[in-house]
Amino acid sequence: MSSRSLVKRFAPYVSARIRENHRMLNYCSSASSSALKEASSSSSSSQSESPSLEAVHLSDNCIRRMKELQSSEPEKKLLRLGVETGGCSGFQYVFELDHTTNPDDRVFEKNGVKLVVDNVSYDFVKGATVDYVEELIRSAFVVAENPAAVGGCSCKSSFMVKQ
Repeated sequence: MSSRSLVKRFAPYVSARIRENHRMLNYCSSASSSALKEASSSSSSSQSESPSLEAVHLSDNCIRRMKELQSSEPEKKLLRLGVETGGCSGFQYVFELDHTTNPDDRVFEKNGVKLVVDNVSYDFVKGATVDYVEELIRSAFVVAENPAAVGGCSCKSSFMVKQ
């Protein structure tokens, strides 16, 4: 089978998958944004709302590991957290080490360590806590607690959004 015919066979599948991911992200982003706006307008009259509910938090283990990674390179790295469609539960967390921020990024800093979240992903992780775990089978950054998630898989890399 030639590579050209293979590309022709898989191109429609890949483009349909990309369109579906884009549609799901736009739908969930608008649904979670409107739900968050309703919740904030209903709770704006009460003064019990804490400003930390808006932030994405970093655990001590996460800060320790990022400082270890930063010490090995001359340029400080940022931890980037994103959300994509996929995984066992519908959405998955994506962590990357980055050197730059984009205009639509939100930056959260604690003890000199910066976490960067793009504007679309922020609606899915508002109020969450990022941790670093070391287990027998892997070591990874994970979202330990996420108030916007209703469930997920045991590996903590995918989640379902509250409706």
